[in-house]
Amino acid sequence: MKKNEAINNIKGLSNLPGISGFEDEVVNYVRKNWDKIGKTDTDGIKNLYLEDFSGSQSGLTVQLDAHSDEVGFIVQAIKPNGLLQFLTVGGWVPSNIAAQKVKVRNTMGNYIQGIVTSKPPHFMSDEEKAKGLTISSLSIDIGAKSKEDAEKRFGVRIGSPVVPDVLCDYNEDTNLFLGKGFDCRIGVACMMDVFDELKEKKLPFNLVGTLTSQEEVGLRGAQVAAKKVQADLAIVFEGCPADDTSSEEYMIQSALGKGPMLRYFDVSMITNPEFQEKIVELAESKNIPVQVSVRSGGGTNGAPINLYNGAPAIVVGIPVRYAHTHHCYVDFHDYEAAKNLVVEFLSTLTKEELSVLAKPLG
Repeated sequence: MKKNEAINNIKGLSNLPGISGFEDEVVNYVRKNWDKIGKTDTDGIKNLYLEDFSGSQSGLTVQLDAHSDEVGFIVQAIKPNGLLQFLTVGGWVPSNIAAQKVKVRNTMGNYIQGIVTSKPPHFMSDEEKAKGLTISSLSIDIGAKSKEDAEKRFGVRIGSPVVPDVLCDYNEDTNLFLGKGFDCRIGVACMMDVFDELKEKKLPFNLVGTLTSQEEVGLRGAQVAAKKVQADLAIVFEGCPADDTSSEEYMIQSALGKGPMLRYFDVSMITNPEFQEKIVELAESKNIPVQVSVRSGGGTNGAPINLYNGAPAIVVGIPVRYAHTHHCYVDFHDYEAAKNLVVEFLSTLTKEELSVLAKPLG
């Protein structure tokens, strides 16, 4: 994609609503693009598949994956005064939620504005102030006057999905995006761009794409997709949390503007070292900036792909400052570096090299 096209694609994906289980708009958006490239299909968990378009008869398959869902909320109950009690979908810190704008999908399929509110400080005791916020102490106010008003006039019900109300912006001077949902919409955008770059190229292996659902609630869609695709090798695109504003200097491993992060280890997966080193060496030889990391937490779709098929998988993470909050920064240079790295790897990967990577002890 040209730069302007890529920027608009990133902004469009960021602006789409799509918490876990409610990713329809994201899937439909990506499918319109992928239908121009090859045959697409979906399944019951709302995974989207781009079937091989390379024409290869090698019998070897490389899978590119990114997840469609973002963190958000879901209405658990409607209080007598019209406020909405909610649960989090994905990981949130309560203090990052209060006083933020959200959008609630009603029964007509429209998203209506609301505010996450808590008990005003004027009415709080010193003990309540000292205790701090909890999810149960927060509510969503959509302007309703009663439970009946919320249901009939606003069309909200139990189970309504809720997303942050944020419009993505791009600053041409700084090359920074400021928007929501970059975990993993920036990864989705990068995967789309890679396919766009390779759509006219003949490859010596099958190349398939998976846009997988419900990553934020347990890597669920990827488990289904892994069993269906049966990949020999996989590249997982992610919007990974940047650590350059929260870690000591010697521990910074995913700084904004320093290139994509390649993860050796997290609690869900130990990255295949041969595959990882090949990518790192390629980046060095092509002067593509990358960062490497070892994480004490985290987890990505690479884990089920690796676990269910034994397929070596790497994670190409584009740093996102303040992931899992309403407002996130992403640097376009990191996005470009991630795309260039994967395109270069796939363009030069031979059938013989793939066979060795897929079975490193073979």
